[in-house]
Amino acid sequence: MREWIVTNGLGSYASLTHSGEATSKFHGLLVASLEPPTKRWMFVSNVIDRIQIKDQVYPLKGHKCKFVFDYFPSLVYNIEGVHLKKTFFMDYEKNTSVVKYTVDTHKPLVLSHIPVVNSRHFYDMTSPGSASFSQNVIDQGVIVTLDNIHKKLKILLKNSCYLPDGFWEEFFYRKDKERNDSWRDHNFHVGEFQMPLKQSSEYYLMFTIEDEPWDDPSNIYDREIQRKQRLLTQGMLPHACDKLVLSADTFVVKKGAGKSIVAGYHWFSDWGRDTLIALPGITLVTKRFDDAKQIIDNYGKYCKNGLIPNVFAERDSQPVYNTVDASLWYIDRIYQYLKYTNDLHLVEKLWPILQSIIERYKNGTDFGIHMDNDFLISHGAGLTWMDVKIGDSYITPRSKKAVEIQALWYNALRIMSALSSLLGKENQYSALADKVKESFRRQYIHPYDVIDTKDLSMRPNQIFLVSLDFSMIEKQMQKSIVAELQKSLVTIFGLRTISPQDSRYKGTYLGNHHRDFAYHNGTVWPWLLGPFIKAYVKVHDHDPAQRQYAFHNFLQPMLDVYGDSWDGSIYEIFDGDPPYAPHGCITQAWSVAEILRTWVEDIENITPRYESLVLNEVGV
Repeated sequence: MREWIVTNGLGSYASLTHSGEATSKFHGLLVASLEPPTKRWMFVSNVIDRIQIKDQVYPLKGHKCKFVFDYFPSLVYNIEGVHLKKTFFMDYEKNTSVVKYTVDTHKPLVLSHIPVVNSRHFYDMTSPGSASFSQNVIDQGVIVTLDNIHKKLKILLKNSCYLPDGFWEEFFYRKDKERNDSWRDHNFHVGEFQMPLKQSSEYYLMFTIEDEPWDDPSNIYDREIQRKQRLLTQGMLPHACDKLVLSADTFVVKKGAGKSIVAGYHWFSDWGRDTLIALPGITLVTKRFDDAKQIIDNYGKYCKNGLIPNVFAERDSQPVYNTVDASLWYIDRIYQYLKYTNDLHLVEKLWPILQSIIERYKNGTDFGIHMDNDFLISHGAGLTWMDVKIGDSYITPRSKKAVEIQALWYNALRIMSALSSLLGKENQYSALADKVKESFRRQYIHPYDVIDTKDLSMRPNQIFLVSLDFSMIEKQMQKSIVAELQKSLVTIFGLRTISPQDSRYKGTYLGNHHRDFAYHNGTVWPWLLGPFIKAYVKVHDHDPAQRQYAFHNFLQPMLDVYGDSWDGSIYEIFDGDPPYAPHGCITQAWSVAEILRTWVEDIENITPRYESLVLNEVGV
């Protein structure tokens, strides 16, 4: 069952299925971030709509509808000659969600709208009595006071008649049940809005926890259309990329006085690794340079002992630092930002942070992260992107010297060497980079996933030996890696996380095993198509024919599956076996970002404005 989502730049969202149902505890029409982008709170689960024509009542639930997307998601119904369109949108940086009803009718009718509300953290379930709702009927709507949180929910509908009510209904979320997650909930019916119509009309049902004054929802609608159009104009990308550009916008959120990137909807907060991997596709190719600057600057403030946070916890927003690669991605993303902006002032400002990262990696920091005697980076278990844990056990521990960490380490040292030249600093990094390269080449005699344990698992992580700007390995080995991964791991939705020939391979995410066993043991990740395509184009010298081959064979099959009604969202993961069923988050920042980035940079060959200048200045 496909799902839609709209967001507001705070981490809040509205989201249901394409049929208008709530099949997950995370679905809702107003899920508001109370400490952006975290502490998401469910205020409105759904609205039940009915059409009365003469004496016949037609519930919209269960009635056939068509999903369309044009800036916003809409559901279109045709009932007894009445054409009804429900369009969903939010007020940017406000916790306000709106449903626009466009009705085309030649007969009088009455539409009924029954809000289904709740008051809970979106991870939790509600039982009758765990929350209570008192109502104050006002002109054009009702104010609902919630006893378990200091917020008031306002439900507004002009020119309507509101009939108060109040009862609980039990809900069963089948999607959550399939995932072995909590799935029995209770929502509350506060009352019913009745809207009599004698002719075609349009009107807006608004849900908000904002204080007065409330803007006219038609103004909000127009303002959001204009904002999205400005994003497309600003990006100056091929029209075919428009939906991905708009999808990328859903992840950019306020965080304190700065910005961040939500890793995925519905349930992820902002993660350091995810934010940094997604940053070029979300903010650089779309020319949102100020957002990129704020994100980079903001994450620098959280650097501790040379580590960029892995995640900011959803319930308390506190940073957690258990990652070995986020800091190395941070250095790379500053370099990518520089290629697009030539903003040396920001690099100068962050230089002490960049230096501290290298020094702490060399001399040792938390979680066993340190440079070993062979100049490579050693680290504890569960610190790479393959970090899933069941109980006290990591399913893919990959401790010691994971291959992509060595690729990122060398790349970071080369970048630091380049930045030293650009800033007129003493270059303390070039000689160390040479030692890393020599040591790695001496040890990497087979395609290891983890170097010193000589782990020969066929995984996608070696692609970063090719895709990063600075590579330690010679061209023939790069070609060999690309060819082998193309043969063993590439699917129409991304790369598998282990070869199907491996005994640990799980071809389906859900099955007679814990889903986390499959998460990095066969499950397909779309974001990996980005570095794979970049590597493929790179080893083929950016040849135009090969770039077209890459598009038709690695991107277009996915786009064809999504079809014309697609809103630009790309799932977090897919099954490793056909038909590649989607799972996880309904849209993931690095999925969208890396598909957009590789389409723009690698397929269309639209390169960063200052790339040649930066590379020439450092003699590359």
